[in-house]
Amino acid sequence: MSLRLATFNIENLMSRFDFSGFRNQLKQDRVLRLFDVRSEAEYQRLEEARTIAHTDDTRQMSALAIADCDADILCLQEADNMAALQAFEYGYLFRMVGNGYRQKYLIEGNDSRGIDVAVLMREETRDGRPIECLDVKSHAGLTYADLDLFNDELAQTNRPGDRIFKRDCLEVDLRIGGRPLTLYVVHFKSMGPAREGLDGRQATMPLRIAEAKAVRHIIESRFGRGRTADKMFAICGDMNDYQEKVEIRGDRRNGYEFVPSEEAASALDIFTLDGFVENPMLRRPVLDRWTLFHSRGPEERHLCQLDYIWLSPALASRNAGRVPEIIRAGQPFRTIFPDGQAVERYPRTGWDRPKASDHCPVAITLDI
Repeated sequence: MSLRLATFNIENLMSRFDFSGFRNQLKQDRVLRLFDVRSEAEYQRLEEARTIAHTDDTRQMSALAIADCDADILCLQEADNMAALQAFEYGYLFRMVGNGYRQKYLIEGNDSRGIDVAVLMREETRDGRPIECLDVKSHAGLTYADLDLFNDELAQTNRPGDRIFKRDCLEVDLRIGGRPLTLYVVHFKSMGPAREGLDGRQATMPLRIAEAKAVRHIIESRFGRGRTADKMFAICGDMNDYQEKVEIRGDRRNGYEFVPSEEAASALDIFTLDGFVENPMLRRPVLDRWTLFHSRGPEERHLCQLDYIWLSPALASRNAGRVPEIIRAGQPFRTIFPDGQAVERYPRTGWDRPKASDHCPVAITLDI
C-alpha cells in the first residue's frame, strides 16, 4: 500500500492586505517606491491593486506546483487561516487543475504575521485506501521552561516563559488503509538579520535548535525514548536550516561553478544524531538536493535544502529504494540551476516574480 506525501512552503498565502509599508519603507513593495505616492489613501488603493494582480499569477503557479506533487497528503507552511486555505483550494487547486483536497486542518499558531502550518488530505490514496484523520494536536503553547530548554544563548532574545515554536508543531495522527502514521508538521524560525557579529543564520540558530529539540521531545514522549525506531512517523516542513549547501561561483558571462560543502553545525543535527530520523533526500546526487536558491548578491549565493520530509528509521527502511522528487518548475528565472537540472517553467513565470514560491515542493511515494 503506497502513500504520496509532500511538503511545500507556499509563501504568504494571505487573505488580507498589508498597508504598513506606507510608514515603513522596509515593508513597502519595491514597485511602489518608483512612484510619488502622496497620501495614505492613494497608497492603499495602489497596494490593493498590486497585491491582487500579483497574487493571481502567483497562486496559479502555486497550484500547478502542488498539482505536480500529486500528493495524497500535503503539508503546507505559511497559510494565513482556514478561510484563505479553503479559498485557494477551491478556486485554484480544484477549479484550475481539477483535483482538490476535501480534508483540511489548520490551527492558529504563534507567528506574528499570522502564517500557519496546515495539512491537506484526500479522502483516499491513489490506490483507493481510505485516509482517516484520528487526531490533530497543536504544540504551539509549549514554552522553554516547560521542556527545560532555556539557556544563556536563548536568554539574549527570549525569556523562559516564551513559546518555543515560532509557528507550531502540528501533530497529526492518521490511519492509512487501517495502518498508523503520524506526521509532525513544522516551520522553524527563519534566518534573521545579522546580530552581534554573527550572520543571520548563526544569530538565530539557538531558536531552531530549541525547536528541533522540542520536536524530538514530543516524539520521544509519545513513543518512548529509545523506542521510536520502529514507529511509523515523518517530520515535514520548512526547517529554515541545512546541513550542507552548494556555493555558486562565477557569473552569467563566464559561467558558473557549483561547490558543495558540509556545515560544521546545524539545528538539524538534533534530528540526525544517533539515527533518530533519516533524510531521504541524501539518496539524490549532492548537487541535486536543493529546494531553495539563496542570494544576497554575487558575493553570497548558494543552493540548499530547507524543505524536508524526515522519515523514522522504520519508515525509511521500508522505503529504502524511494527517492524524493523536487518540483522546480515554479522557480523564478533568477534561480541558478546546475547543469542538467533546467526545467520548463510554468507560464508567466518571471525573472524574480511571479513564481510559485522561493521554495520547491518535495514529494515522496512511500510504502506504508
